[in-house]
Amino acid sequence: MGILYIPPLSLHFFFTASWYSLFNLHLFNPSLSLNKKKKRKMISTGTIRTVVGIIGNVISFGLFLSPLPTFITIVKKRAVEDFSPVPYLATLLNCMLWVVYGVPFVHPNSMLVLTINGIGFFIEALYIGIFFAFAPRRLRLEILSILATELLFVGVVLGGVLGGAHTHDKRTQIVGILCVIFGTAMYASPLSIMKMVVQTKSVKYMPFFLSFVSFLNGACWTAYSLLRFDLYILIPNGLGALLAAAQLILYFIYYRTTPKDDTKQNLELPQIVPTNAPEPLSSLTIEK
Repeated sequence: MGILYIPPLSLHFFFTASWYSLFNLHLFNPSLSLNKKKKRKMISTGTIRTVVGIIGNVISFGLFLSPLPTFITIVKKRAVEDFSPVPYLATLLNCMLWVVYGVPFVHPNSMLVLTINGIGFFIEALYIGIFFAFAPRRLRLEILSILATELLFVGVVLGGVLGGAHTHDKRTQIVGILCVIFGTAMYASPLSIMKMVVQTKSVKYMPFFLSFVSFLNGACWTAYSLLRFDLYILIPNGLGALLAAAQLILYFIYYRTTPKDDTKQNLELPQIVPTNAPEPLSSLTIEK
């Protein structure tokens, strides 16, 4: 068996060529290194966005459950008294629109928006079912008419985007604009309560904990929308975070001037209307 002999010159040429190739690969093809860095950055941003979305789901789930004491009272008394079904019907419509927004054939990669609003839809449907069971006949007819209108509206929206919009961008734009309109309207509802706080110099109708959690919810979904920019999630939740922050400021301003002896006497159960998911996002409605 012979021994393979490699001349020193050949070895020198081999190592020189190898180092030159590596040097040329990284020096004159920096896109390869940049692609790896971008990939790492994208994975990191996506992971952070997922974590923020999961936290937003937990907070929103808590806000969806916040009217539970109201319905425990309704079941115990077997009467809806002066409570209104409108906040729950409005939240149901909002959840349905965000579910449509989050489905893959409308706006891909929105699973966390879809999950929390899907859960919210079933919770609100349960609330409305309880309300319907103990409501008088006139109010039941009102609930059925509003519910039928909402279902028809969402059906028209879904049919329209599937039949008339053939790209994800178009579908996202149509449904997203509707979500912004209804979400913003719901987030603006605490303005009347804030006005009452200023006029009465009392925060008895604006519980601190609910305002604080609403702020966390809006801020969380705002961050979620910025990590992978989504204007339609950003607008209502950003506005909701600002309004909740304003409520907290008012709370600290007028807390000292709130009559202590009337705090429990006239305090009624609040109705929390979260918008997202996301979103997001929640508003506070006090039923008298």
